[in-house]
Amino acid sequence: MSFDDPYLLLKAIHILSATILFGTGLGTAFHMWLTHLKGDTSAIAVVAGNVVLADWLFTLPAVIVQPFSGFALVYLIGYDVLAPGLLAVYGLYGLAGLCWIRVVFLQYRIRDLARRAVAEGHALPPAYHRAIREWFALGGPAFLAVLAIFWIMVAKPGWA
Repeated sequence: MSFDDPYLLLKAIHILSATILFGTGLGTAFHMWLTHLKGDTSAIAVVAGNVVLADWLFTLPAVIVQPFSGFALVYLIGYDVLAPGLLAVYGLYGLAGLCWIRVVFLQYRIRDLARRAVAEGHALPPAYHRAIREWFALGGPAFLAVLAIFWIMVAKPGWA
C-alpha cells in the first residue's frame, strides 16, 4: 500500500483521527469513573487534570481533523454530501460535539473543585458531585453517537 494515492492517505488520516477521538474519550471516561469510585480527592484532582490535558493533546486535534478528512473523502469518492446516511453522520457528530463542549467545561470545574478541596483539606463539595454526574450523563449520548457513526461509516446504508 502506498500513500501516494490521496484517497488512501485521507482514509488513513480519517481512521486514525477517529480512533484517537474514540479511544481518548473511552479511556478518559474509564479512568475518571474508576478514580471517582475510589473517592481519593488527591487522585481525582490529578486524573481530572490529566483528562483536561488529554482533551487538548488528543481529542481537540481529532475533532478538528475528522470533518476535514471526512468531507475530503466524500468529495474524492463522489458521494452526495446530502445523502441521508451522511446527514445522519453530521447530526450525530454535532450531538457528540455539543456533549463534548459541555464536558470540557465540566472537566475544568471538576479539576478545580478537587484541587481546591485538596489544598483546603476539605471533602469534595456538592458542586463536584453535580458536575461529575453531568459529565458521566453527557458521555452516554456522545458514546452512542460515535458508535452509530462508526456503524454508518462501515455499513453505508443507502448511500454507498
